[in-house]
Amino acid sequence: MSQLLGKAKHFVAEKVVNVKTPEATITDMNLESVHPDSIDYGAKVSVKNPYGTSIPICEISYSFKSGGRMIASGTVPDPGSLKGDDTTILDVPMKVPHSVLVSLVKDVVGDGDIDYELVLGLTIDLPIFGKFTIPLSRKGELKLPTLSDMF
Repeated sequence: MSQLLGKAKHFVAEKVVNVKTPEATITDMNLESVHPDSIDYGAKVSVKNPYGTSIPICEISYSFKSGGRMIASGTVPDPGSLKGDDTTILDVPMKVPHSVLVSLVKDVVGDGDIDYELVLGLTIDLPIFGKFTIPLSRKGELKLPTLSDMF
């Protein structure tokens, strides 16, 4: 009986290892809009769903850092679902108060941009397995808005 149980565990473990999961990448990071009290940034995430059926997305969590400091963090609750056997582009909006950007003056004065690191967690609900988080990250530079962007 124990041999049968051992073979069953091995079979299930082998199948779980070879299960396809959605693949995601952060494809873009941009300044979206400027407001009197904040700047809106947006990330685009491309997610390929290998299954023929749609998969619900539970949430997208994010942390937006610059100079080793957190400048924005949060979640996008219930962002929809991934199209079956297709690629879905997701928008991740982030609002950064001007007061936070002022604290990054050293970085901005040097080259007119912000060196950033964006860390995302895309939590999906896979049938049978339950909630599953795909970790993503991207480093880059963002230009700050000019006066013409603000007016």
